[in-house]
Amino acid sequence: MNRKIKTIDDLVSIISDLKSQGKKIVQCHGVFDLIHIGHIKHFEEAKSFGDILVVSITPDQFVNKGPGRPAFSTPLRLEFLAGIESIDYVVSSKWPSAEELLKTLKPNIYCKGPDYREHLDDITGKIDDEAIAIKSVGGEILYTDDITFSSSNLLNKFGNLFTKKQEFLIHNIVKKYKFDQINTILQDVKKLKVLVVGEAIIDQYVYCEALGKSGKEPVLVLRDLETENYLGGSIAIARHLNEFCDNISILSFLGEDKEYKDFIEETIEDNIELNFLTKSNSPTIIKRRFVDNIDRKKILGVYSINDSLLNKDDEQAFLDVLKIKSKDSDLVIVSDYGHGIITPKIATFLSELDNFVSLNTQVNAANIGTHNIKKYHNINSLIINATELQYEMRERNGDLQKLAIELKSAINSDFITVTQGKDGASLLNSKNILSQSPGFASKVVDKVGSGDALLALLSICLANGVDEELSLFIASVGAAQSVESIGNSMPVSKIGLLKTISHFMK
Repeated sequence: MNRKIKTIDDLVSIISDLKSQGKKIVQCHGVFDLIHIGHIKHFEEAKSFGDILVVSITPDQFVNKGPGRPAFSTPLRLEFLAGIESIDYVVSSKWPSAEELLKTLKPNIYCKGPDYREHLDDITGKIDDEAIAIKSVGGEILYTDDITFSSSNLLNKFGNLFTKKQEFLIHNIVKKYKFDQINTILQDVKKLKVLVVGEAIIDQYVYCEALGKSGKEPVLVLRDLETENYLGGSIAIARHLNEFCDNISILSFLGEDKEYKDFIEETIEDNIELNFLTKSNSPTIIKRRFVDNIDRKKILGVYSINDSLLNKDDEQAFLDVLKIKSKDSDLVIVSDYGHGIITPKIATFLSELDNFVSLNTQVNAANIGTHNIKKYHNINSLIINATELQYEMRERNGDLQKLAIELKSAINSDFITVTQGKDGASLLNSKNILSQSPGFASKVVDKVGSGDALLALLSICLANGVDEELSLFIASVGAAQSVESIGNSMPVSKIGLLKTISHFMK
């Protein structure tokens, strides 16, 4: 059986030899997570188009179908496919989609199922790219006509992929919406003009090897191996919105010497407008995390920061720009990390805006005991972590819903959302009606940035009048996507989000 399983390099040579013998090569590509009768018929018909059938699969790390997917690992999927009589060779791709593999293997025919015949129905838009790729190597794309089944539908029904809470929410969403409606809702938010206000942060990850204890002192000694810089803070929030909104602006501060300005400008997406002022006597904020290179666990955090409040001149300069930028915005997202940028005067100005204002304030190691959410009032949407809510209300063991209602009333917020990590999030609307979403992450690489992703997506949905339960569901799926990568290295993918929701709803 395993003689059918090949590497890409081996298959390139094999296909070249077969073509020289006049053989016609057909390639199918997919995840093929749960093989069913629809797949068998698809492979049999695909084989009839040529002489040799090659089936390639998307490797585990690129499968984006929600928690617990793929249900079967890359080796198991390859082994199963190798046992199917109509298939001659199987291979795992090393790319997230099929285009590069098609260009590498150069089959005569690329075969897709009947549900791909109408290219506009493919939410990823990849079928057009694949059609171009196969034509570029002299091949053609053909479609089978057999009945289709959905692996996602079968796994959702029988695979026990979801918790009871996840099943309950997905069931509610399916009762109220069709996938096309959700797709249209996310298309509609593109028109929003969004201003993101808050600290610009460079998240720096220093990957290290632990050498051991110092010979003379009780100090852990590390060897630095590699350093990666990611855009964090308000910049990360804006990046999460890049594929959802066409008009995004950032208003923030860099250090007096504008450190990392070039890096930010080179890395940021083209449709995000940067408005940076400089904070006197301050560096650009760097949050440096030392990470064990083997298990990717954080060992130590070191911040380069001046978290004193803005001086009067810097504060006025910020307000001057804020007055201009807010007039041209539908939604203002405020992420107050408590590092001195949002002064009480600026908080008051933000509270009095006519725009939809969405606020997240964070308690962290640098501001515990000094950061006060109640400097804001008349906020449309407040998002807060459960621990921060308990801290703010001075109630270590208080009932979260009760505390949320009290804080919501204290700052006169229309919506309040309380996040609870892996346990998900709860949202109270203006009538204190509760919507809840469980966590959807199945693979947590790094929790940094998940709150920023949830803030970004929840804000645009609520600002555009989307139902609270659906808004929280969309934001929670996006937050789950964000924890699957290190830090803020990868903003939320709109296509990835839609694919996950689509598979949930089957």
